[in-house]
This record gives sequence, structure tokens and C-alpha cells, in this order.
Amino acid sequence: MPVALVTGGAVRIGRAISSALAEDGYRLIVHYNSSSAAADELVDEIRSAGGDAVAIGADLSDVEQVRRLASNAVDAFGGIDLLVNNASVFPSERLEETDEALWDHTIAVNLRAPFFLIRHLSATLRERRGVVVNLADLAGMQPWAAYAAHAISKAGVIHLTRVAARSLAPEVRVNGIAPGTVLPPEQMTDEEIRLLAERAPLKRNGSPEDVVRALRYLLHAEFVTGETLVVDGGRLLRG
Repeated sequence: MPVALVTGGAVRIGRAISSALAEDGYRLIVHYNSSSAAADELVDEIRSAGGDAVAIGADLSDVEQVRRLASNAVDAFGGIDLLVNNASVFPSERLEETDEALWDHTIAVNLRAPFFLIRHLSATLRERRGVVVNLADLAGMQPWAAYAAHAISKAGVIHLTRVAARSLAPEVRVNGIAPGTVLPPEQMTDEEIRLLAERAPLKRNGSPEDVVRALRYLLHAEFVTGETLVVDGGRLLRG
């Protein structure tokens, strides 16, 4: 059975990805930071359904914990076939509101951790002719001034996808997914969510299942690498 590591795999889009991969026959390593209860609950659900999973905690802003996560993930099932870099922070500060601590933490979690997880896991991914999928978002393609550090970090994730795809080819394919509004922030009002839907040419918001479908496509698209698949209902078309 193939093995997948999903960062931030216990909640929100990460949980949908983890559950779908378990359904597809992957043994799951569910990474979490503060969501230990949700991770344990998900692991229990996967095992109850006949799958296999473990939960591993790590603070992705800490380089040593990133290194330990990679090592423990390999040890859990003997190797890694799929790395999904999903974990992310989403601070809503503009450029002039962003201090050094916020910048450092955002870049560490959103960009440095995916870079070094790919690096630390490159040997096992090469050996098993594995796949990496990085979760970006539209902020990496548009200048979201209200989320300055986040937008810059996600632009970095998109370019990391290209660089890693070239670096690890031909053994490993590396692609990305840039979702639009598929799971709005919990603090958003119904009216704000409705207005987001109006911005998309398809006039609706998506769901985590749309990201899962994109992931499944990329897992089987053996002639695709270095690409970031936009899943946004056409919202990027409006600039």
C-alpha cells in the first residue's frame, strides 16, 4: 500500500484530503500542530474503516521539528510515496501592518517548511517514484494587499513547485493546486461568502471535494509536472 504524508491533515481541506487518500488505499501520516484531538479522531475513523493511519505532531515554524517530522514519517511505514504540503497560516495584515515576527512565522510555515520537507524526503520519494502536491492559492497569483505576507509566501510555493519539479525529475513529479473559495474562513458572514461567489464567473463557491478531485487528477497525470492547477470557478479570470 502506498504511503502519504499530509501536513495540516486533520482539519478543513487537509482533513478532506486525508480522508480521500485513505479511501483510495493510502496509509496515512496525518500531521498536526495544535489539532491533536482532531488528528486522533481522524486516525480512529480511518482505522475503523479498515485503513491504516498515524498522527504526528510538529510545529512547522521550527526547523528541527520539520526535520523530525520527515524522519518520523519515513519510519512510520518505511517510506513516503506522496507528500501533500497543505498546512498554512493566513494572517490578514497589510504590508504596513506586518512586523518581522509575523513575516518570519508566515514564511516559515507556508514556504520554508514545504521546501525542507521536500528536501528531507527527496531520497524516499526518488526511490519510490513518488509525487509531491503543494497547496497554494489565488493569493500567490494575485496581489492580495490585505494578506501581504501570505500572498508572497504562496507565490513562493508556486515557484517552489517548478523548481522542485525540475530538481527531482524524472523520478518524482511535483505539482500544485491553487484553490479559490472552497472553504471560507469560519469568521466570514453569509453575506461575505455570497459576495465571494459573485466574483467567480461560475457564480458559486466550491468545496473541499473540488480540491480532492484536482489532487486525484494530479496523482494519475503521469505526464504533468511543475504545474499549479487553479480550482477557483474562474475567479482568476477577473484579475
